[in-house]
Amino acid sequence: MENIPQTALWVIIMLVVLALAFDFMNGFHDAANSIATVVSTGVLRPGQAVLFAAFFNFVAIFVFHLSVATTVGKGIVQPGVVDTHVVFGALIGAITWNLITWYYGIPSSSSHALIGGIVGAVIGKAGTDALLSAGIIKTLVFIFVSPMLGFLLGSLMMLAVAWLFRRTTPSRVDGWFRRLQLVSAGAYSLGHGGNDAQKTIGIIWMLLVATGYMTSTDTAPPGWVVVSCYLAIGLGTMFGGWRIVKTMGQKITKLKPVGGFCAETGGAITLFLATTMGIPVSTTHTITGAIVGVGSARRASAVRWGVAGNIVWAWIFTIPASAFVAIVAYWISLGLF
Repeated sequence: MENIPQTALWVIIMLVVLALAFDFMNGFHDAANSIATVVSTGVLRPGQAVLFAAFFNFVAIFVFHLSVATTVGKGIVQPGVVDTHVVFGALIGAITWNLITWYYGIPSSSSHALIGGIVGAVIGKAGTDALLSAGIIKTLVFIFVSPMLGFLLGSLMMLAVAWLFRRTTPSRVDGWFRRLQLVSAGAYSLGHGGNDAQKTIGIIWMLLVATGYMTSTDTAPPGWVVVSCYLAIGLGTMFGGWRIVKTMGQKITKLKPVGGFCAETGGAITLFLATTMGIPVSTTHTITGAIVGVGSARRASAVRWGVAGNIVWAWIFTIPASAFVAIVAYWISLGLF
């Protein structure tokens, strides 16, 4: 421990608290992704839905390995580049973009806001050469892959269900899928917790390595980091991002329980796959793609393409906007501590 940098303990504690605040905000912001379909179809009341989703957010701690946390903590930036100023800039960049999009009810990606924040702060310190291209490319590719896969799975499931139940009365189908949607909503919330909590685990891991409390050869962060992050995202989900629920649940397309089941299941499969592969993806992108897929499987006019287009513009701006704020925050932090 002789080589631990003489970083003030209060700075480290402040940054850990800031990271957990981001994680809480992530759950708060993305709660709409987990509960919008199940609330909009009337299967659960809003209060029931957030408790249901928060429970499965935390249960994900027992299901997934820390593959995404490893990517964020070790796979985006060259070793030795990250310091407390970089972490501060990254978190401020991500939190600022989350607050802006939450205020205006825009379903943006907390995940990509954090990645953009990390990229911006690192560029502010050491330029683009300090970034690891493999991790960046993998993340950028899945900006497009995750909604496309959600779209494909959601639409295919909707078509398959329509064919399988073509001779069943609508009221009976509705009754069955009201029950099945509890399963799909639980699975989606499990995938949400598994992928999103690990991004915050990754940045705290990055901080602990940068300040000498861990080494770059350590294979996992301390247990308190893992538990704290899963608790924070679950608590954030319990408070719910109500401004975004209506956009996700009804403005893109009108959902019934069968459509909600197909969208959530398609989204859950995508999240499970990405988390297993260690890829930090956007739960917002994923469920939006699945909802659009469900709507377009009925007919193209069932999707409000203007609303979907506005969401896509938010996706495009997320990484550069959060990166810009992170660069400014990095410079400010140099004068603060």
